[in-house]
Amino acid sequence: MTACSNPEQLKKPELTVIDRANTPLSVSSPDNKIAVLFSITESSEFRYQVQHQQQVIVKKSQLGFEFLQQPALTQFEVIASQQVSYNNSWQAVWGERKNIVEHYNELLISLKDKHSLRLLNLRVRVFNDGIGFRYEFPQQTAMQAFVITDEKTEFNIAQDMQSWWIEADYNSYEKTYQSSQLQQLKHVQTPLTMRAKSGLHLSIHEAALTDYASMSLLRKQGTLLEAELAPWADGTKVKAKVPFNTPWRTIQIAENASQLVESDLIVNLNEPNKLPDSSWIKPMKFIGIWWEIHLGVHTWQEGPRHGATTARAMAYIDFAAQNNIQAVLFEGWNKGWEKWGTREAYVVPTDDFDLQKVANYAREKNIVIVGHNETGGNIAAYEQHVEEIFSLYNELGINVVKTGYVAEQGFANGENHHGQFAVRHYRKIVELAAKYNIMLNVHEPVKATGIRRTYPNMMTREGARGGEWNAWSEGNSADYSMILPFTRLLAGPMDYTPGIFDIDFSNFSGQRYDWSGNPQNADYRVRTTLARQLANMLVLYSPIQMAADVIENYRAHPAFDFIRQLDVDFDDSQVLAAEVGEYIYIARRSGKTWFIGLATNTQSRTAQLSLDFLKANKRYDAQLFTDAADAHWQTNPEQFEIQRREVTVNDVLEVKLAAGGGAAIILQEK
Repeated sequence: MTACSNPEQLKKPELTVIDRANTPLSVSSPDNKIAVLFSITESSEFRYQVQHQQQVIVKKSQLGFEFLQQPALTQFEVIASQQVSYNNSWQAVWGERKNIVEHYNELLISLKDKHSLRLLNLRVRVFNDGIGFRYEFPQQTAMQAFVITDEKTEFNIAQDMQSWWIEADYNSYEKTYQSSQLQQLKHVQTPLTMRAKSGLHLSIHEAALTDYASMSLLRKQGTLLEAELAPWADGTKVKAKVPFNTPWRTIQIAENASQLVESDLIVNLNEPNKLPDSSWIKPMKFIGIWWEIHLGVHTWQEGPRHGATTARAMAYIDFAAQNNIQAVLFEGWNKGWEKWGTREAYVVPTDDFDLQKVANYAREKNIVIVGHNETGGNIAAYEQHVEEIFSLYNELGINVVKTGYVAEQGFANGENHHGQFAVRHYRKIVELAAKYNIMLNVHEPVKATGIRRTYPNMMTREGARGGEWNAWSEGNSADYSMILPFTRLLAGPMDYTPGIFDIDFSNFSGQRYDWSGNPQNADYRVRTTLARQLANMLVLYSPIQMAADVIENYRAHPAFDFIRQLDVDFDDSQVLAAEVGEYIYIARRSGKTWFIGLATNTQSRTAQLSLDFLKANKRYDAQLFTDAADAHWQTNPEQFEIQRREVTVNDVLEVKLAAGGGAAIILQEK
C-alpha cells in the first residue's frame, strides 16, 4: 500500500446537537451499552460514575485539582451543559487498520468553583469501546496562569479485578509485568489492564498527552485509584495558563480480550493529522548493526571490535536489498559515542565509517538508513544540535531516526523522562522531525498516547522492556510477552525487536564480552521458540518492524522466508482469539495477503483457527511456519516446520503451539 497525502477524511462527519440546554448530566455510547453519569454531593464535590449494561463498573469518583498558591478546585456548581453526537470515518496514514470509525456521544459540562468565579469545563466522549474525559480551563479573568500540584481524578473501580501492571517509575517503563488482584496494587503505570470475573475487561490510560505530566495511578484504599502526575524537579506537577486542556483520561471497556486489543479509543481521542503531506511516511522492515553489540560481539565504541564500520554497513545494505528489507540501522557510527551532548555524538562519523559513502550506497540500492541519536539525557545539548542533525540527515536521504534517552536517574538537568518538561521536549522533536521529513523511533520515551494520528511521523517507540534484555540479563519470558499486547501495546506500537533465530547464542560461542570487556560466560538466551519469534513480528505491532538478528544468522535460513515476504503496511487487523497473559492469535491484511501470528505463553496449546474472515469463493495458498512436534522454548527451541496447503473460508486450521512457542502463517489469495 502507498500512503497518500493527508488521507484523514473519508466522509463528511455527522455532527448532531442533541440538546443545548438542560441536558441531563449523563451520556451514553452510540450502542447504549456504556453510560457515564455525573452528580454533585452535598459538599459540592463533582463526581462521575460509569455503567456497562446497566451495571456499575466505576463507582462515584471525584474530579478536580489542587494548585500552588491558589485554592483547590474540588467543589463546583453546574452552570451549563450540552450534548452532541459525532459520527465520522477517517483513514490513517498507517496503522493496524487504515479505515477507522470515530463514533461517539459527547457531553460538555461547564462548571464554576463554588467559592470563586473560576471556571472549568469537563468534556466527556463515550464510544462503543470506552470513554474519555478531559478538563478544559477556558479563557477567563478569574484564573490565568496556574501551577497544578495534584490532580484529584479518581477511578473508583466497582469490584476487585485481576490486574496486569508494572510499578510506576518516573524514568523508566522497563519493568517486568506482574499480575495480581487490584487491591494489591500500590503505584502503577498506565495502561493498567483489569479483568472482572464476568470477563469484562477495563484498561485505564490517557490520550493526547501534549503539554502535561504523564499520569500514573496510586491505589488509595480498596479498589480506589487516583491519578498521580510525574513531577517537575521542584515538586510541582503542571505549569500552565488559560486557555488550557489536559490530556484525556481514558477507560477502554471490552467484553473480552480480543475486543480490548482491537480498540481504537486512544487514537480517536487525538487531533487529526496536522501534516499537509504524509506521502513520505511509509511503514517498513529494518535490520541493523545492533543485536551483535548487545550480545557483546561488537561494540558501539571505536576499537578492535567496533561494529559500525563502512564494510559491515555495506554488507547489511546488500542483504537488505536482496531480501525485501527496506531499511538498515547503524548504531555506534558516530565518533563521540558516550560523549553525549557534544556535536561529535550526532554528526561526526568514526574513522572507520564513511557516512557519505554509506549513504550513497544505500541510495543506489534503494535502502533507507535509520539514523541513531543517543542523547544520554542531555536535553539542552540535543536541542542545540538537533536542527543541524536533521538537516544533515535530510540531505543524505536519511528519513528515519532512532532516538535514545539513556539516563536511568533522570535527565542531566534534574528533570525526569515522564514529567511536563520531557513531554514538551519529545513533542518538540516530533514536530521538528516532521519539518525535515523524518520518521521517529523513540527509545526511553514518554508513554504512547495516540499522537501518531496527529503526527504520523511518530512511528514507534520502546516504552517497555524490549528484546535486548535477552542478550545480557535473565531475559523476557514467553509469559511476559503475552501480557504486552493487552497492556503496553494498547497505548501504541512498540519497537520490541523480535526475529532472533540463534536462540541460545551458540553461533557466537567464545566471541561474546560483557560491558566491562570480559568474556561473557553467563548463560543468557532468548526464552521462546524460533517460530514464536516469527509470530512476534505480528503480535508485537510496530509499523517499522525490526528483524533483529544478525545477517549471518538469517542467510540461507528457511524460516527467514517469512520475514522476507512479510509486508508491515497493513490495511486491516483482526484478533481471532485471545486471553490476557495466555495467548493471542491475530491476523493482519496487506492488500490480498493475510499474515497471521499465533503466540502462547509457557503453556503448550492447540489453536483451532477458523478462516471465516477470508473472502468467500476464493482460494488461498497457505504457508505455515510452525513449531516442530518436539519443540519447546527451553529444551528444543529452534526446531520448526514449514508446510504448504490450499485453504478457503470454510477451513479450520489446527496448529500446535509448543510451550513458549508460536506460528506464523501467510495466506495469499489466488
